[in-house]
Amino acid sequence: MDIEVLYQPSYSLGQLTLRGGEQVRVEGGSMVSMSDGVTMETKAAGGILKSLARSMLAGESFFQNIYNAPGQGGEVTVAPALPGDLFGLELNNESLLVQSGSYVASEMGVELDTKWGGAKTFFASEGLIMLRASGSGKLLLSSYGAIHKKTLADGERYTIDTGHLVAFSENIGFKVVRVGGIKSTLFSGEGLVVEMTGPGRVLMQTRSTDAFLSWLIPQLPKPSSSSGR
Repeated sequence: MDIEVLYQPSYSLGQLTLRGGEQVRVEGGSMVSMSDGVTMETKAAGGILKSLARSMLAGESFFQNIYNAPGQGGEVTVAPALPGDLFGLELNNESLLVQSGSYVASEMGVELDTKWGGAKTFFASEGLIMLRASGSGKLLLSSYGAIHKKTLADGERYTIDTGHLVAFSENIGFKVVRVGGIKSTLFSGEGLVVEMTGPGRVLMQTRSTDAFLSWLIPQLPKPSSSSGR
């Protein structure tokens, strides 16, 4: 499968080119278009229990769609729900932890599962469970805003706001902490951050859905109180 990302970075479209007989797994609701002869089947990828965990705990669809290319090959285009970027990468017998909602598509050699993060991610906006992508193959992820990539050297430390974290290598050491004390957490506009220690790669998004909602919700019209009768 070849991945080409078009119209970066604001409203990106992923163009997946498949060879004859090749398959690709796509998150439900992400397909934009497909060429003639491409067929689709819907499966609970990994079985009922894994699909239930992925749906309830990682924010992904219970069912995923498998697209099959005809003998002459085919094309599938995909896009995320939010405005932002798409990023294609390749796993080589490795694992990547992905924030809820960022997974878009992958080759069949990439296995999708959920992973318990434990108490160290208890306060993270992404929740207790992150999607785990492992194995070998190409993977397409999305972000809100543009994607910024950072490669950490062995022992290198880096701090990221939880709302800007998209994905990171599973072998990276990490812990979620508050910024400063309680007062700065509540009033500084910052809250929780992830302290990461390399080696490994990290993907960040340049915008945060939490920050956007914090700005948007106060702007919404307030319901008018009904007059008493």
